[in-house]
Amino acid sequence: LYMGIDWALREGYAWPEDREHCEENGRMLLADPSKVSKRAKKRGVSQLGTLGAGNHYAEVQVVEEIYDTAAASRMGLDKVGQVCIMIHSGSRGLGHQIATDALVQMEAAMARDKIQTNDRQLSSARINSKEGQDYLAAMSAAANYAWANRSCMTYLARRAFAKTFGKTAEDLDMHLVYDVSHNIAKVERHEIDGVVKTLLVHRKGSTRAFPPHHPMVPVDYQFTGQPVLIGGTMGTCSYVLAGTECGMLKTFGSTCHGAGRALSRNASRRKLNYEEVLEKLTEKGISIRVASPKLITEEAPESYKDVIDVVDTCQDAGISRKVIKLRPIAVVKG
Repeated sequence: LYMGIDWALREGYAWPEDREHCEENGRMLLADPSKVSKRAKKRGVSQLGTLGAGNHYAEVQVVEEIYDTAAASRMGLDKVGQVCIMIHSGSRGLGHQIATDALVQMEAAMARDKIQTNDRQLSSARINSKEGQDYLAAMSAAANYAWANRSCMTYLARRAFAKTFGKTAEDLDMHLVYDVSHNIAKVERHEIDGVVKTLLVHRKGSTRAFPPHHPMVPVDYQFTGQPVLIGGTMGTCSYVLAGTECGMLKTFGSTCHGAGRALSRNASRRKLNYEEVLEKLTEKGISIRVASPKLITEEAPESYKDVIDVVDTCQDAGISRKVIKLRPIAVVKG
């Protein structure tokens, strides 16, 4: 909760270079574990190193198309047919409980400060209020937990590949391309009407996408821009994009983090048959391991928007640019 990826590095679950390829170097300094409830900590203890349900996944993918040779080379994904692993997971039940706890506190703060919204899910508090500062400290702790969680899963993936192929993870060149958060609020400096201001940037359903030469972008990506990971669905391609200066000005350095749902989970279960979904995936040469049959329909390609259209829109808008297209060959759903 306090150390983030530094904990994983100390315990031998991460490589030293992994830290450099994480947003915020894998650690939010605003974190204060004392602001995280006992219930949240209890939920998180047994879930470290696990995917979770919903749209979280681990995919074995292959590079299908390269759009920017120079950027792809810097990321180490410069050959069509090259195998990689994409992991999408977060702070698990700990983060969910932190949000639940904060909703209760913020409702009281809203009544006190006469803040009104038209949706209970939009409960809020003034940034400099006690509730606001407590939440930012707890949310930062959840982000640190998420980096530690993904580091543990990266460690397990490296071990599995090393065991399967009889080579070390180093020999297999299993380096971390990038680890970036989504669904997070961060204090950042941005230009508004020609004036640089300190803002609290909320990225809900989006992810950071900083441009080349930005001081928060790792040295390895200073000339290409920050890698931006756009997950598709278990039957469609994912993408790696790069941040742009245009995106910095238009969207506070942000891009979507996935295709986004076209059908609700309930609608997906009603309209789709999981056996038919599995058959279509098999026809595409995609293997899947899933904890529950209902997840197959909830996370079917038909449940989401077309990721190709979404990514092309991001590029056409100039907020990020395409670098690599990745095709799934094996999917693990929590």
